[in-house]
Amino acid sequence: MKKLIWFSVALLGAFALAGIAYHRGETSINAMWIIVAAACIHALGYRFYSAWILAKVLTADALRATPAFRLNNGRDFVPTHKWIVFGHHFAAIAGPGPLVGPTLAAQFGYLPGLIWILVGSVLGGCVQDMIIMFISTRRNGRSLGKMARDELGPIGGYAALIGTIAIMIILIAVLGLVVVNAMKNSPWATSTVFATIPIAVLIGLYLRNIRPGRVIEGSLIGLALLLFAVVGGSWISESPTLANLFDWDGISLAWFVIGYGFIAAILPVWLLLAPRDYLSTFLKLGTVGLLAIAVVIMSPEIKMPAFTQFVDGSGPVFGGKIFPFVFITIACGAVSGFHALVSSGTTPKLIGKETDVRLIGYGCMMLESFVAIMALIAATLLDPGVYFAINSPGGIVGATAEVAVQTISSWGFPVTAEYMHDLARTMGESTLFARTGGAPSLAVGMASIFSSAFGQGMLAMWYHFAIMFEAVFILTTLDAGTRVGRFMMQDLLGHVWKPLGETSSYPSTILASALIVSGWGYFLYIGVIDPNGGVNILWPLFGISNQMLAAIALSVATGVLVKQGKLKYAWVTSVPLAWLAIVTTTASWEKLFSPDVRIGFISGANDLAARLAAGTLSEAQAAVAPELIFNQRLDAVITVFFASVLWIVIFDMLRVCSRVLRELPVLPSSEAPYVPNTPGVTV
Repeated sequence: MKKLIWFSVALLGAFALAGIAYHRGETSINAMWIIVAAACIHALGYRFYSAWILAKVLTADALRATPAFRLNNGRDFVPTHKWIVFGHHFAAIAGPGPLVGPTLAAQFGYLPGLIWILVGSVLGGCVQDMIIMFISTRRNGRSLGKMARDELGPIGGYAALIGTIAIMIILIAVLGLVVVNAMKNSPWATSTVFATIPIAVLIGLYLRNIRPGRVIEGSLIGLALLLFAVVGGSWISESPTLANLFDWDGISLAWFVIGYGFIAAILPVWLLLAPRDYLSTFLKLGTVGLLAIAVVIMSPEIKMPAFTQFVDGSGPVFGGKIFPFVFITIACGAVSGFHALVSSGTTPKLIGKETDVRLIGYGCMMLESFVAIMALIAATLLDPGVYFAINSPGGIVGATAEVAVQTISSWGFPVTAEYMHDLARTMGESTLFARTGGAPSLAVGMASIFSSAFGQGMLAMWYHFAIMFEAVFILTTLDAGTRVGRFMMQDLLGHVWKPLGETSSYPSTILASALIVSGWGYFLYIGVIDPNGGVNILWPLFGISNQMLAAIALSVATGVLVKQGKLKYAWVTSVPLAWLAIVTTTASWEKLFSPDVRIGFISGANDLAARLAAGTLSEAQAAVAPELIFNQRLDAVITVFFASVLWIVIFDMLRVCSRVLRELPVLPSSEAPYVPNTPGVTV
């Protein structure tokens, strides 16, 4: 019966894929084809591929004591129930990538992003998360950079450690930029997101000091308060006095995000990070589930074509051709190097059994991939004209509504200024033009789905609920990322002066947190002042660095497998590694040397410098031009650095593998000695 069921799942998935292929030349396709294909492929990948990797490649042992038990200190190492760890890990990895990446990539059409999300996640992203989590668990929860140094050697190890910290800074900056663009000049959204912070602290205190162990009780209270925050945001936005208090511009919100990241990194994990992640997981899973139900109820037609004319690189949302830019634009929904940092930095310190890595590692990434599918559907069911009006910066389509709609309509995607103004009013916003970053357009799509399925009377409420949903997604990744960055910075500083590497030391914690936050805070500021919304500059750099980090993680995993005598299984990590190395190197070359000023960092900086010298910029543009010119040139240097780090790590991994195959001495395995579980102790 089980074989028959899984054969039916495979047959249904194949039928759905055939339906997508058959309809790709049509103007529209029903979203149900995509939902069914994604659900079947993910189910098959989890049931068979992840189980095979756990048993054959990793040989996990449920009776082996994990570092959460052996090193339990009540602070960072804490044995935790697998479902709470699942929630914490999913909340930490599920940032803007699965929401914003597919939304931005929709400018190419719905099909390129769909194929990459499905193939990339099952064979790449899920595999990376699961294997890195397992390797780190066997090595006392060591960070990715430290594992690279211990397993490969000082050259590749230090390159990976320094490169990982630099990449982390770019990643967090983009997370902050997306949430700032979503909250900017929106009292409803800003007040709602602000409210989630004291709610998380309250629940953290409630579960630890007031009613210890009452998880369900605390969860219900937290969820009720979150929903009340959305409703309360409506009251605030309607009050002239209160609305002014929460009507913040981009720079003010950037300072708020910077301050929040610093505080979240230094507070105990149980006070803010864990309860916020846990509560946000309910919100995230509930919203995604509700979105899937709504899609099933209304069975919407995808309005974006399978391919648009912008596959040639002329897209208004961001510059670049379909290859390689679709593969770096959609990062977290398919393969994400950021996940490797969480899988090696925080989650292994909480895992109670080795066999839990399948559910937490492969399962969380699989769920995030499904979130990316839902985001793709929500973005592509919008009229293409509306999609491009929201996501295209004013510097590309025109600063006024009239000019913008004329430009967009000339592309063959008709839209009117009156319709956009009416849409903004129904969503409770003053305008939806040039709301770059992907989050606002995704919220419009989600609100449209919810209102069509559950009634039109609460469209504005659904929109701001979606904004809170997205902001919570992003901030939970931002705070977890800053905390992981703090661990890595302390690891690096410990080589300068040993006391700085002590994670339990508050002076060391504050210094490392300040350094990390200062780094990503600078790039966040540059993105906020960019007249083109910052997305065209920062998101490609985010994608390149994120996928390079995934390639570094897969290099470490491949090296570990070969050292353990598992050469015949090394293809599991080396195949996605090879693809990511090709994609990221090609994208880096384009960002460096493309003559298109919207793609190349150097050409873009030179063009802006020439226009500044000629006096053709407006007063506002001229005021920020020097900083933007410097930043584009800095981005070029960073891209060269990232590419160099990647290939140093890859060649060092190949050197180690070659020595193993030739039976020459290599560094011993850094795996912790086997210690059995204490009888009767479970989590």
